[in-house]
Parts: sequence; structure tokens; C-alpha cells
Amino acid sequence: MFIDMNELEGPARYKLLTAAVVPRPIAWIVSRDTLGTTNVAPFSFFNVMSGDPPLICVGIGVRGDAPKDTARNISERGEFTVSLVSAPLAARMNVTAVDFPAGVDESLEAGLILSPSRRIGVPWVAQSPVAFECRVHELIRIDRRSLVVAGVVAMHVRDEVVADRDHLYLDGPRMDLLARLHNPGWYCRPQAAFQMPQLTLAQWEALKLSGEADSYLEQDLA
Repeated sequence: MFIDMNELEGPARYKLLTAAVVPRPIAWIVSRDTLGTTNVAPFSFFNVMSGDPPLICVGIGVRGDAPKDTARNISERGEFTVSLVSAPLAARMNVTAVDFPAGVDESLEAGLILSPSRRIGVPWVAQSPVAFECRVHELIRIDRRSLVVAGVVAMHVRDEVVADRDHLYLDGPRMDLLARLHNPGWYCRPQAAFQMPQLTLAQWEALKLSGEADSYLEQDLA
């Protein structure tokens, strides 16, 4: 099946891409406008883009013909927080996705506890297992949409999900993070993890030399 994206309307493109690129982590973004009004909204067009420098990227769509409150607030203040959504917080996250009118504080509607940040002037969701304090590195406008590249200036991690403080190991299964699947409203939780050490060039060449490369490629490590 070949699909020419240029021949499709926007909703069809969205449907295909969100069904194919799964699972997607959820950025629970807290932002504030210049008057200090707080907005909380979830976005699944999100991921980490670099570890050094520490960068994340978020894609934010539009509401009708106008930018969403989150995009406008980020543009005005240049800072925001991202809190990751654990499975027990799914219903609260879903409430913050409601299309409330501008000015409504979604954190109050969803019963969220917001904690002050250390490096920026926007709070984060205290119930989340992990949260990032972010400053905008670059804001790119694409067809009325916003692509936000931001630097992570600080992290907040709940103590119970820290596996090894000295080595900075986090306990992924204990975080129990929620991820977005396809529409309408499908999500997933982490499944059983498996480890696959990265091959060195010498190891791969040894597999080929011994004739075991094909059997390596055919194995189901998951």
C-alpha cells in the first residue's frame, strides 16, 4: 500500500501518522500567560531530541484558526514545564484535554497539585513521577502550528522512582508512564521490558565470520 500524503486531507494524514508512530509519550504542559493565568494541557507530539545539550521538542496544533493557549503562553513567556503522565493520573490528564474556554485553570478542574519550579516561573504537576523545567530554545511556526524546541534546565523526580541515586538510574516500570496510541482515545502502559546490548563493530564482524549473523537477525529478542 503506497500513500501519497499530498493527496490526503489533514484529518487523514493525522489519522495515519498517529496510528503508525506509536506509542508516543505525553507531555503534560503547564504554561502561563503574561498575566499569570495558568494553563495545563496534554500533547503527544512530543519527545526528547538531545541529551547534551538537553533538548525536548513539542508540536502544538491550533484551535480553529487561532493558536492554542499553550502555544501563545510559551511564545509570550518563553518557558514552561513538562510533567510526565503516570497511569493513575490518566483520568486527570483526560480532564485537562477538555476544550475549556481561555482563562480556565485546568489544574483546578482536574484536581492537580502544582508545585513551584526552581529555575523558571511556571509550576509543574506534583503528582507526576517526573517533570522538566524548560526554556524555549527555538520556536518554529509551520502552517499556523508551533514546533517548540526547548532546553531542559531542571528535573523533578519522585524519590520512589529513583532506582540508584548515585548512578542516576530511574525505575521505568515503577514510573508506570502512559503513552498515546491511535485515535480515538487509545493509550497504553509499559509492557515487559527486555535488554538488548548494542553490538560493537568487532562483535558484528565476528558473527558474520562465524556464519551466525543470519540466526542473530532472525531471533525474536522481545
